[in-house]
Amino acid sequence: MTQQAHFYPVAEPDLSSLEREYLMDAFDSGWISSLGEYITRFETSFAAFCSTQHGVTVSNGTVALQLALLAADVGPGDVVIVPPLTFVATASAVRHVGAIPVFVDCEPDIGTLDPRKLEAAVSPRTRAIIPVHLYGHPADMDPIMECARKHDLIVIEDAAEAHGARYKGRPVGGLGHMATFSFYGNKIITTGEGGIIVTNDGRYASRIRFLKDHAMDPERRYWHPAVGFNFRMTNLQAAVGCAQLERFAALTAKRQAIQDLYRARLSASGIQVNPFRDWASPVPWLVCALLPAGTDERTRDAIGNALKARGIDFRPYFHLIPDMPPYAAANASLRRHEPYPCARSVASRGLNLPSTTNLAESAISYICNELIATVNHLCRNESTGTRSTYWH
Repeated sequence: MTQQAHFYPVAEPDLSSLEREYLMDAFDSGWISSLGEYITRFETSFAAFCSTQHGVTVSNGTVALQLALLAADVGPGDVVIVPPLTFVATASAVRHVGAIPVFVDCEPDIGTLDPRKLEAAVSPRTRAIIPVHLYGHPADMDPIMECARKHDLIVIEDAAEAHGARYKGRPVGGLGHMATFSFYGNKIITTGEGGIIVTNDGRYASRIRFLKDHAMDPERRYWHPAVGFNFRMTNLQAAVGCAQLERFAALTAKRQAIQDLYRARLSASGIQVNPFRDWASPVPWLVCALLPAGTDERTRDAIGNALKARGIDFRPYFHLIPDMPPYAAANASLRRHEPYPCARSVASRGLNLPSTTNLAESAISYICNELIATVNHLCRNESTGTRSTYWH
């Protein structure tokens, strides 16, 4: 079978016999719901992985953000600063608690929240900042925390995509007041669905545990002094998570080798692969290709669709959240009409390439050759005004 007859997906879970062993152990124990030894083990191990004292598992990364905001008493009328370039969950969690997201532009190339633009966005109604460690690259946390201290703001790291990333040598997760992670099927560590909140503040951890389990009084069963949620993870999911966490070094080593091969093969093409700052140790989640400056969204999508026709999957970077109807309306209510030039440039030029851990070197060469040829063909036609057959 030729390479062209294959389909190379962007992401697939990397599961082994260890995940099966732990999963079946949880199954055989009978503890298949939200109680069991794997829940405690995963919470403790993941908190230690982030150099934090507390970890609270939940059903997904979105509700992790929602619970973190609620634990910090963020609610209706409050403003939360978020970057415009992130998965929509970052902003939707803000809306779920009744607060209003205000968007602050990103840093060039890496796409994380630009701390130099924070001060101008802070108002008397601002209660929190959610910096996102985008595509595995940490945000510049020290100046973000400095701004938060100055204005008495809560900082919740959205580390959904950044398991194991480091900022100036420190693991993400313990840099803000709380941090949230996702364990969706395409993440480095997966439990299928799932999430966790980590923190060094026992008060936040206790409040989150209370709210995620129907707000039941821990001292008086079936007594609920507040309105809570059913946002629990199962012991079965936690068993898979424990195995994934034990295999983390091996999983990231394979992903890093793949990213390095992409970077070497694309280095002379004008296509950046996972750009990074020297103060960051990003984690190799997805392979992120940043097309040459000036590439617009239409051209980026045409390049991606041409690759897909050749068996190469792709994902475009996220759309800017403030462009979407629910969030454009919120911005309008605050009379904010920002162009977000850096975020818009990064979003329009970015695409994620196949990043599965079983990719062979020959497959990466094939993908890179096809990408370079397609970029050269489409960009040349664009510059000369010629319409390529790839546009049909």
